[in-house]
Amino acid sequence: MIKAELPKNIFAGAILVLVGANFFVWYAAAAESRGGILTLAVLDVGQGDAIYIEAPNGVQVIFDGGPDGSIITALREVMPFYDRTVDAVFVTNPDKDHFAGFIDLFNDFGVLSVFESGTRNDTEVFEIFNRAATTETPERRLVRRGQRIILDSDFQVFIDILFPDRDVSGLSPNDGSIVAKLVYKETCAILTGDAPSAIENYLIWLDREALDCEALKIGHHGSKTSTSPEFVAAVSPDFALISAGKENKYGHPHKETIQTLENFGTAIFSTDQAGTIILKSNGDDWSLANQ
Repeated sequence: MIKAELPKNIFAGAILVLVGANFFVWYAAAAESRGGILTLAVLDVGQGDAIYIEAPNGVQVIFDGGPDGSIITALREVMPFYDRTVDAVFVTNPDKDHFAGFIDLFNDFGVLSVFESGTRNDTEVFEIFNRAATTETPERRLVRRGQRIILDSDFQVFIDILFPDRDVSGLSPNDGSIVAKLVYKETCAILTGDAPSAIENYLIWLDREALDCEALKIGHHGSKTSTSPEFVAAVSPDFALISAGKENKYGHPHKETIQTLENFGTAIFSTDQAGTIILKSNGDDWSLANQ
């Protein structure tokens, strides 16, 4: 039998390639093995909102895209480097600090669906977003109260839309913000966009019991126009999550909001101080993963 021998440098190179490939396979397998864990991450995108959600089966959705391309960098903290697809994005309202980052996301990632409130914005940057969302994604849908969006049927992970409950095209972006409830078995989180206190109180009137959750994404970056004491009492959160830019010109989060949350004994975490905030749920309780 004739044996073909590789030159030593080629042999060594082949070994390195095999080792590298083996490492990548094991890395990918470890990253994809979520062990029944749901991830909720409030991304550090400066003065804006961007919330990443990953179900135990790997379905990924993002609520809001922040004010610019900083969402791409922020996603590296929570997504494997090789993953370049997102199942759905939600635009809670058409203010720039909630959607502009999605323009870059559409360029760099595959996005399957876009969910929107139906409020409008006549700015040039929103028109750019509109064109990108239409050309780069196969599906655009308006949300309405009563819709349930299933993320993981095996692990019972879903999103319930709490607001809007009507056509909000004539409302201001804040008044028409999407308010949603993320549920995983016995745990849940309320996501509020920029909804003001008037909408919070309306939701209390509609169904107070549905608001009781362990985690609350604080409305409008911690502005005093949101997060009324009545709403915090209805949600009774253990975790308050605030997305605000460091030393932002609005003074978010406002001291009135912080005081309200402290009065209820809620643990407060804000991106302007802590950077990206990651919560994990096993279906029974939430835990802070990166503080």
